Amino acid sequence: MRELDARGLPEGYPFQDGLEISPREAAAALAAGRSGFLLIDCREAFELELASIVGALHIPKGDTAARLNEIDADEDTPIGVICHSGVRSLHVAAYLQEQGLGGARSIVGGIDLWSRDIDPGVPRYTK
Repeated sequence: MRELDARGLPEGYPFQDGLEISPREAAAALAAGRSGFLLIDCREAFELELASIVGALHIPKGDTAARLNEIDADEDTPIGVICHSGVRSLHVAAYLQEQGLGGARSIVGGIDLWSRDIDPGVPRYTK
């Protein structure tokens, strides 16, 4: 298991500023209720049964375009998108930015890193 740096990211992780947010930043925004921070979980329903974060809006990656109208946000609303490891959420965050939701960011490492660094009560799993 890779060690985490001072930001809570895996050592050497190639962070993409403007497209990603660390789990620590997302957790702080959730805890503070920062400017209407919205958390979107883009995993599949069976994954939610294994592990989830209270308060997240569930819109699976494949349903994002069809359910865009369910995202109650404007262009500046901070949005954190989470999946299992950070790959799907990167795609969703980029798509949301293309749709005018410039505050969308992928949460690095997904719910797996969230469990390791933020809330060990969230079970880790393999797909």
